Amino acid sequence: MRIDLSLESLPVYEALSSKVRLAIIHFLSDKPMNVKELAEAVGLSSAIMTMHIKKLEKAGIIKTEMVPGKAGVQKLCFLVIDQIEINFPKLISQKKDFHETEVSIGHYTDFQIEPTCGIATPEIIIGEFDEPRYFLANERVDAKILWFSKGFIEYKIPNFLLYSQKAKELEITLELSSEAPFTNENWPSDISFLLNGVTLGTWTSPGDFGDSPGKYTPDWWPRVINQYGLLKCLRINEKGTYMDGIQISNITIDDIDVKAKQWTFKIAVDEQAEHVGGATVFGKGFGNYNQDIIFRLYYVKEEGPIVEEKES
Repeated sequence: MRIDLSLESLPVYEALSSKVRLAIIHFLSDKPMNVKELAEAVGLSSAIMTMHIKKLEKAGIIKTEMVPGKAGVQKLCFLVIDQIEINFPKLISQKKDFHETEVSIGHYTDFQIEPTCGIATPEIIIGEFDEPRYFLANERVDAKILWFSKGFIEYKIPNFLLYSQKAKELEITLELSSEAPFTNENWPSDISFLLNGVTLGTWTSPGDFGDSPGKYTPDWWPRVINQYGLLKCLRINEKGTYMDGIQISNITIDDIDVKAKQWTFKIAVDEQAEHVGGATVFGKGFGNYNQDIIFRLYYVKEEGPIVEEKES
């Protein structure tokens, strides 16, 4: 989740300004719980607990769902985010210029995958599960989720950097998880990222998540398969490559041919990796983050050489 210092973000700050609600978040990070269980855990009445739940739900931190219980219907609470990023306002002189491109999940230009696999739009599953041929179906351009057990999916991205601009940092954000048969929160997978043929590094996904529905996942989507992923942020700058602020390689922005008119970006699970647990890529209409793959290239304007006029 990304928030700022606007009034629209105020419900999030209000939700976090309570010891009780912070405790609720800690409990729900372990497993979904109903209102009665949470009330007993923190020593409050169910009525007061319901008020706290409403504040967290309004902030988009948790979601609730009515499900059958031992004594009728119960309200089950789920944690739907794993991190919050706060964007502070910057001085005008400190603001960075950037080019941004959002690439739809189904707009891949090459792939080589093995089952288990699948592809879907927010309205329909394309073809059949575990049949890679459907990754070539015409409908795949509208896909907003795809998954595979090993292999790669590759995208081509236009580069709008001008000759007068010098690239300083490339940021890539996307929602990812592993790919287990059905779902499995403990299903590690080594997912590698390559840009213009250069391996940026590898991130180990902890699992394939299905404990609760994704915030944006369609209601018709089967509950027994992948529901949401984790929002990951790759940054490549002059010092190296970082995943969520942690350095994963020494590859710098000068190593990836960042001035090329188009880039290739590959998401891969190598069959020789230590953890071959597949990959699921979520886009708009699926998961917990309503976005596709976003590329943001930060740059500064390069000053040209000063030409002195000669006296005539």
